[in-house]
Amino acid sequence: MPCSEWQVAALTVDKDRVDNPTLAAEAEPPEQKRIIRALVLAQILSGAGLAAGITVGALLARDMLDTTSLAGLPTALFTIGSAAAAAGVGRLSQRLGRRAGLTTGYTAGALGSAGVVLAAVLDNIPLLFAALLVYGAGTATNLQARYAGADLASPARRGRAVSTVLVATTLGGVLGPNLVSPMGHLAATWGIPPLAGPFLLSGAAYLLAALVLAALLHPDPLRLARERAASAPRIAPSAPRATGEPGTPAHPQGGGIVLGASIMVLTQLVMIAIMTMTPVHMTAHGHGVGAAGAVIAVHVAAMYLPSPLSGWLVDRYGRLFVAALSAITLLAAGTLAAAAPDNSVALLAVALALLGIGWNFGLLSGTAIITDTVPLERRATTQGAVDVGIAVAGAGGGIASGAVVATTSYPTLTIAGGLIALAILPLITTTRTRRRASSAGQH
Repeated sequence: MPCSEWQVAALTVDKDRVDNPTLAAEAEPPEQKRIIRALVLAQILSGAGLAAGITVGALLARDMLDTTSLAGLPTALFTIGSAAAAAGVGRLSQRLGRRAGLTTGYTAGALGSAGVVLAAVLDNIPLLFAALLVYGAGTATNLQARYAGADLASPARRGRAVSTVLVATTLGGVLGPNLVSPMGHLAATWGIPPLAGPFLLSGAAYLLAALVLAALLHPDPLRLARERAASAPRIAPSAPRATGEPGTPAHPQGGGIVLGASIMVLTQLVMIAIMTMTPVHMTAHGHGVGAAGAVIAVHVAAMYLPSPLSGWLVDRYGRLFVAALSAITLLAAGTLAAAAPDNSVALLAVALALLGIGWNFGLLSGTAIITDTVPLERRATTQGAVDVGIAVAGAGGGIASGAVVATTSYPTLTIAGGLIALAILPLITTTRTRRRASSAGQH
């Protein structure tokens, strides 16, 4: 099979700990900086659209449905829509390139946002549900963009390439929730229910992100990576290290996909469940929408702002090390959220910050494992399929969260989420055991 210099490096680098100075300093292709700049700008915009809708989705559903038990339904619906969109964006990206896939996904997210606003104006529940499904395309595309940052990155810098794209979401992600109240006031002056106002922002942000990528994402990173791989000389890798990391001969590709996907699925499930019900919990105890928006803004910032550190940790100390940190951090988040007094916005903000950091660790480590594992000729399709699983897990978390809080309590939900996150640790232990067995067999 044709193999580029980056693919050869992927077979020879010790991905559990990158300690080879030559590989660590490997130069990126010249097009990478231009591609990253376009992705960063689009992520800033899409982050605002993503965070604004997340903040008020459960509250809007609670008001329209007149029940708390179904308040997690909007998150579940747009996460289901995200699952369908992830598969579609992945297939389209594989066929036509990242630019076509990402632009189409953001455009669909903008249309879904407009549908939510219309449903709120008409007080039409079926239309709301349908629009939330389409709105989920923006969420899926926001996540799929991280893969585009890694298409041309060298194996020793993949974590940092993904982190650069993710951290760009921070600015928009923090700005979006803090515009909830102003957008609500603006919507009210136009005769639109205030809780639908943030979806006006979401629609505009997603549409602008689509336009940015259509105009600036040149060359297309996935297509260029495939072209370079096809034109590179056939090189047989020599004496790859038995590191036990997915993508090396010691681990079949299927095992790497399962490991990376499992890490991201578990972190998404826990994060979505706790995040979804936090605004509902806060408003039920006398806090305003503005306070809930501020807590969600802290959470979203923590989801993306630590990305440079997370990417460096992934590249320096390994994918499995950062995945373990994810599990421990999510447990701490759930425990603190359960212990926080009902009147303490500050402690809830800290808990939601830890929730975001734990999710970030899981996403960065899982993404690096998947990218290490899957060859270019089916990379985008496989990545899309993995993100379907992530989205389905988020939908399950969203649906279950409302029912758990309605039948038990918010602290029960958060403690359960932290314990579920610990399931990552046995996966890591199993992988390390297989690595040692493989290394022993080769010696």
